[in-house]
Amino acid sequence: MNKVTVLFFATLREHAGTKQIELELPEGTTVAELRAILAARLPGLAEPLRTSLAAINKQYAFDEELIPPGAEIAIFPPVSGGSAGPPTVFAVTEAELDLDDLLAQITLTGTGAACVFTGMVRGQTERGEPRETVYLEYEAYQPMAEAKMRQVADEIRARWPSVQGIAVVQRVGRLYPRTPTVLIACTAAHRDTGVFEAARYGIDRLKEIVPVWKKEVGPQGEAWIEGEYTPSRDD
Repeated sequence: MNKVTVLFFATLREHAGTKQIELELPEGTTVAELRAILAARLPGLAEPLRTSLAAINKQYAFDEELIPPGAEIAIFPPVSGGSAGPPTVFAVTEAELDLDDLLAQITLTGTGAACVFTGMVRGQTERGEPRETVYLEYEAYQPMAEAKMRQVADEIRARWPSVQGIAVVQRVGRLYPRTPTVLIACTAAHRDTGVFEAARYGIDRLKEIVPVWKKEVGPQGEAWIEGEYTPSRDD
């Protein structure tokens, strides 16, 4: 038998009623077969499992893949540190985002331009029926999220080699209106080097592949806000 750990996030955690479980699986169990096992063991998961995503050892996994011995498997809905060389900052944090400090970390002596995108909590949402937001509750699968943030940075550098520094930071926890929740920043020598496009690509890509979710809480109740993008093998 193959003993594995299964982690649940966001809506899947709520339906499962637990953050994680330990399972013993037959050798050669696939991701699709694991879904069936989970649905039988935890009936509340049967419906959300149909559209959930899976990751094995912090990499996206697909239904036909075999689950290796001792694997850490994450089940979650579609998603709503530096190194040598050009400065790259990526992190999932509960701490307040210091925008000036993050920008300073990716600014070089040859930097002449910076493009910064910061997402914030809206107190009023006009999407669909207008509604008030009291706060958002952000959650992330942190080890995988930070690995995917590094991937986003690598993709930016492959497309815009002129970009010097990159920061990708997501705040988690309970956040109230007018609070910065995410920062994507790119620096370059000049403004016409693709730095605007690079930052836009960064936030769009983060929304696609970085496992971060948010619950919207207001007078009308609460709901997890899920995305529609389904990762491919190239993600």
